[in-house]
Amino acid sequence: MTSHRTDLRSIARRAMIERGLLPDFSPAAMAELARIQTSATDQTSGLRDLRKLLWASIDNDDSQDLDQLTVATPRPDRSVTILVAIADVDALVAKDSALDAHARHNTTSVYTSGDIFPMLPEKLSTDLTSLGEGQDRLAVVVEFVVAEDGAVLGSSLFRALVRNHAKLAYNSMAAWLAGTAPAPERVTAVSGLDTQLRLQDQVAQQLKARRHQQGALSLETIEPRAVFDGDMLTALKVEQKNRAKELIEDFMIAANQATAAYLKSKGVPSFRRILRSPDRWQRIIEMAARWGEALPGEPNAQALEAFLVTRREADPLRFPDLSLAIVKLIGRGEYVLDQSRDGAPEHFGLAVKGYTHSTAPNRRFPDLITQRLLKAALAGAPTPYRPDELEYLAGHCTEKEDDAERVERQLRKSAAALLLEPRIGERFDAIVTGASDKRTWVRLLEPPVEGKLATGANGVDVGDTVRVELVSTNVERGYIDFARVAS
Repeated sequence: MTSHRTDLRSIARRAMIERGLLPDFSPAAMAELARIQTSATDQTSGLRDLRKLLWASIDNDDSQDLDQLTVATPRPDRSVTILVAIADVDALVAKDSALDAHARHNTTSVYTSGDIFPMLPEKLSTDLTSLGEGQDRLAVVVEFVVAEDGAVLGSSLFRALVRNHAKLAYNSMAAWLAGTAPAPERVTAVSGLDTQLRLQDQVAQQLKARRHQQGALSLETIEPRAVFDGDMLTALKVEQKNRAKELIEDFMIAANQATAAYLKSKGVPSFRRILRSPDRWQRIIEMAARWGEALPGEPNAQALEAFLVTRREADPLRFPDLSLAIVKLIGRGEYVLDQSRDGAPEHFGLAVKGYTHSTAPNRRFPDLITQRLLKAALAGAPTPYRPDELEYLAGHCTEKEDDAERVERQLRKSAAALLLEPRIGERFDAIVTGASDKRTWVRLLEPPVEGKLATGANGVDVGDTVRVELVSTNVERGYIDFARVAS
């Protein structure tokens, strides 16, 4: 019997190469790696020792490349100090080294159903530069104070030595925070950690509420994950948002804003992560009108957020499909170089200004670039990147991120094609998720699969619901073709 996992791994490697991504590390990079035997905890001169704080990580159940730890301290005025520790990857991966050259080329880890292609070798990303439980590690710490209304009152950044006291997972943490399951074993094993984590959850919800009041969008897209029984693919499972994921998400947004603000205060040119105001706002207006909602004539995040909240409450089952359609119409995020002293480019979807990527340096090269800029600024050292170099890298990272997303999307489709192969000729309900002069895309409501509307695309647009028949699949290319049929 053929192995689905082996087939998908071969497809993933080919897709990486076709997109100009490197699936393997060079001999020079592996030689460098072999010379790295220990973490960089001998480089502690002048660093704060924060190992006794109740740091913990919250990530996917199977994640070993841990980039962040968090901890909270209550203050007398009912505000709370939040500290986010970010793995000091730069301590072991030097700029312009062979390991850095690989990371700079791919710019991101690529996660597929066939294989994971890490930006840095696993000896680093899941061990020596990972904030693993029970390990002393170097970190860049972002400290910020959050008021009861979710306002960030101030922030500071510094380097420190930290220790992860509990490796926690999103799903079990979320169930505990929601009151539907007992505390995870590591929470009860570490004295005081339960109180600590509930405080973090409270602050994260305050941050979230304030962002959404200011127009952050409640988007909830579907990204199915392949489920295997041994080496055979058995299902596609949709990962749901939950309270533990929101905790990390909201702390990372605040930490990224604080990092951007610090670099700006030092006059250091740096990356910004932006999402421009949507070009297809008129189509978003038309979609909202279908449900009797009137959006203003110009892009307005607060009005769009109010519409999204209403639709989620009215139809939670189909909300992710509407959300995906809105995401496609808003457009993609990108990296830009910001050298301004005053205003900063805005991220439309997050309703924040001055936002960068800094909290995942094991997985994303822009975060490693930002870390180097930050460490140089903290030390009063020269900036390690020239402005023209940063300008080039901003475009390069955007381009390679798009390539990586295409590889991941193609592998999701290859996995979906494997599941759908026996179902050619069946009919399904679907929603249009992308429409252009060249091609139209639809997503099935169940199973959660996207494919091309090969015939019958005339007159449909993003957000329309249609009835389709599965006409063909191509596992190797990740192609799934549908034909529109009468309802």
